[in-house]
Parts: sequence; C-alpha cells; structure tokens
Amino acid sequence: MEDLIQKNNVAAEAYDAERRGFLKHGLLFSAALGFWMPSLAQAATPVAGRQMSFTNVHTGEKFRGEYWYGGKYLPDAFGEIKYVMRDYRNGQQYPIDPRLIDVLFVLQQRLHNFMPFEVFSGYRSPATNAWLRRSTSGVARGSLHMQGQAVDINQPGTHLSALKQTALRLQAGGVGFYPTSDFVHVDTGRVRCW
Repeated sequence: MEDLIQKNNVAAEAYDAERRGFLKHGLLFSAALGFWMPSLAQAATPVAGRQMSFTNVHTGEKFRGEYWYGGKYLPDAFGEIKYVMRDYRNGQQYPIDPRLIDVLFVLQQRLHNFMPFEVFSGYRSPATNAWLRRSTSGVARGSLHMQGQAVDINQPGTHLSALKQTALRLQAGGVGFYPTSDFVHVDTGRVRCW
C-alpha cells in the first residue's frame, strides 16, 4: 500500500511540475504575443479565444477545439494536443510548447485558411529521432521535435510554398521546406531557414 501511495505522490509531483512549466511558458508567451503577432495585437475587437484543428496523418486522430481563452492556455486542450501529437511509433507523449500552437494559429489567420493542418510529425522521442538519423537524411541530432517545439505540417487548400513563405514572414522560429515529402517544418527555436 505504501508503494502505491509513493507512486501516486511521484506521479502527482511530476504532473504539477509539468503543469507549472506549461503555465510559466504560457504566461511568458502571452505577454510577448503582441510583439510578433501584430494581426492579433492590432485587432479592433479583442480575441476572446483561439481555436485550432489538425489531424495526425499517421493515426487519423484529430484535435479540434479551443486551446486558449480569456488570456489563458487551457490545460485540458493541451492534454489532447499532447496525445494527438505524440510519437506515433512508440506512443510516447511530451508536453507541446504552447507557442508552437500559437504559430499554427497565426499561420491560419494569415493564410485565411481554416482547414485542419495535417501533422506529419509532432513530438519525436530520442529513440525515434536516433533511428530516423540512421535511416534517413535531414534529421537533426538535437531536433526540437524531441522538446515538443516542432511540427511538420501541410494544409489542404494552401500551396506548400505559400505555407513556407508565410511561416518565414512570421520570424517566430525555424522553418524547413520539404517539398518532396509534402510538408513544412516549423519550430519555436531560433529564427532560421533551410
């Protein structure tokens, strides 16, 4: 019985630490949001909520819903996002950077296309990343996919080159263009492109 209580306490502490980190990043990002998202900051009518929709192309699972409301990120929504964007090869999950979902939100606004994004890769475990590095080219050793800070996407109804150009104009992180694989990589790391 003591072992079960100890395991529950460890799990609760891990959850609290993850939630504190999630809220800390969310609050910091909310404060900076207006600096790189002028279309939202300058809107005549304040935005009360933000919605997002995407489909994991490997599992067919979807997220569709509000992820931010009244100046706060919604932890329940991010629980669903973490699940849908998990490493589909081994089922491992990792918290997804709220800024990454904001990048997707702004892309939809700028493109005027609200069709769900198709997600080719969200979170990627270190084991999967190492395997991909051995078996394919173009996979970074320290990929931000392993930190929940990157996603590979396309969007029906938007030309891949338009998606790339719009992401580059955001200057919100890294942008990689993979036309033969039919996706654009976006991340919340330093601004760069390839």
